[in-house]
Amino acid sequence: MPNTYTQIYIQIVFAVKGRENLIQPINKESLHKFMTGIVKNRGQKLLAVHCMPDHTHLFIGLEPDISISDLVRDVKAGSSKFVNENNWIQGKFNWQVGYGAFSYSRSQIDSVVKYINNQVDHHKKRSFKEEYIDFLNKFNIEYEEKYLFDWV
Repeated sequence: MPNTYTQIYIQIVFAVKGRENLIQPINKESLHKFMTGIVKNRGQKLLAVHCMPDHTHLFIGLEPDISISDLVRDVKAGSSKFVNENNWIQGKFNWQVGYGAFSYSRSQIDSVVKYINNQVDHHKKRSFKEEYIDFLNKFNIEYEEKYLFDWV
């Protein structure tokens, strides 16, 4: 019987609205678990997640039955609601519109997971803006800086 076989690995990066530092270290683990649940409930495999105060990285083994944009929409909407229901900030928490999605081969899984898990040390040397623009350049993605995230 024929079947569908795929191997799709995607790193997704998105920012807090206004690039504010709203994700506190005390809440990171709960937010990671909540995002993991959303990804799993959509039938996808989360390989790594790391929330910095102003942005998030997800690394996903993606099944072809869902679009990246639908998955990102669900993660962002669900996690925003979760943050707001837990009253982690004054006012309303939102993610910025847009995201980056970058594909990798199976041989790169370990290095991408290590990269994501090492975000705290990584950002002692480079800003999120530098990191994000480097991704766009590395993957030869054409962009206009005025349409990227709102930089503080």
